[in-house]
Amino acid sequence: MTDPVTNPEPPSPADKAAPARTANDALLSSGGASPGLAAEIEALGHRMEMARDRIGRIIFGQKNVIDESLITLLAGGHALLIGFPGLGKTRLVETLGAVLGLDDKRVQFTPDLMPADILGSEVLEESETGARSFRFIHGPVFCQLLMADEINRASPRTQSALLQSMQEHRVTVAGQNHPLPAPFHVLATQNPLEQEGTYPLPEAQLDRFLLQINIGYPDGAAERDMLLATTGTANEKPEQVMTGEELLAAQNLVRRIPVGDAVVSAILNLVRNGRPESSDYPEIQNHVAWGPGPRASQALMLATRARALLDGRLSPSVDDVIALAPPVLRHRMALTFAARADGVTIGDIIDRLCAPLA
Repeated sequence: MTDPVTNPEPPSPADKAAPARTANDALLSSGGASPGLAAEIEALGHRMEMARDRIGRIIFGQKNVIDESLITLLAGGHALLIGFPGLGKTRLVETLGAVLGLDDKRVQFTPDLMPADILGSEVLEESETGARSFRFIHGPVFCQLLMADEINRASPRTQSALLQSMQEHRVTVAGQNHPLPAPFHVLATQNPLEQEGTYPLPEAQLDRFLLQINIGYPDGAAERDMLLATTGTANEKPEQVMTGEELLAAQNLVRRIPVGDAVVSAILNLVRNGRPESSDYPEIQNHVAWGPGPRASQALMLATRARALLDGRLSPSVDDVIALAPPVLRHRMALTFAARADGVTIGDIIDRLCAPLA
């Protein structure tokens, strides 16, 4: 007579954290991280777990999207959100702003939108004494979290108005520099379905986005939860768990996380092999028109550190590089005409680049 089969107990949060603790203990014993740094990372990791939970109560079935959005903000970058209508892109940005305590604004990009509608403009004012002077009126870009909704519907002239803001965190109007609030992040959205009458973003602006986050449909269970939560009388409100100042401190902490030589080598090999002129793979040489630049390496380095922090680890691993290669590289590479004709996709190319690292 055989023993009855019993259902194992589900792993506790402490059991799930055991691998991270083991890796952290090894890193501490090797001198790779100080106890003080470890305590800061542990405290911030707990705070980010709370942020994950609060956002997950509003945004259903999009765990990877939430994680990649938080990684973008922790790394101090900008994100391009690609998804079909009705998948909660606008709601995600609003929830991120509320949970992280950021001043958020939204701009709907349209063909008639002008740069001054985003940046602001100078107006001529006359005082009671008759003296006239110019006063700069701030546009919606002067916030901490800007949602550029359907960014590809505006003209290139208006799109380029964000370039200086995203790269230098300041705006120049009439020869005067106006610094933007800190932190400052742009989360732009695009609809992959309707491309008629749109203006594709130039490569120089695409490269300014740390990650391209693709948003898919939720699974059945998540969609059921969303249906019940959004059509009843209860209205879940996002709870704030951080402030803008604390996010700035977190971004500084991310840059202090140590990175091993194996991760640095993996990042360099991945990015350099994505360039047809320096790749070791014939399929890359034949199918890729142009590959990722040095900004891709910087993005991967920061993003892997931020991902490790989200998981409560003191240092990133090669697995982090593999997981973040698609959102970092998919908007920084282009296929040749022959590759597109053969049905090759950017995803196939990235999988080939990641295969030796797995």
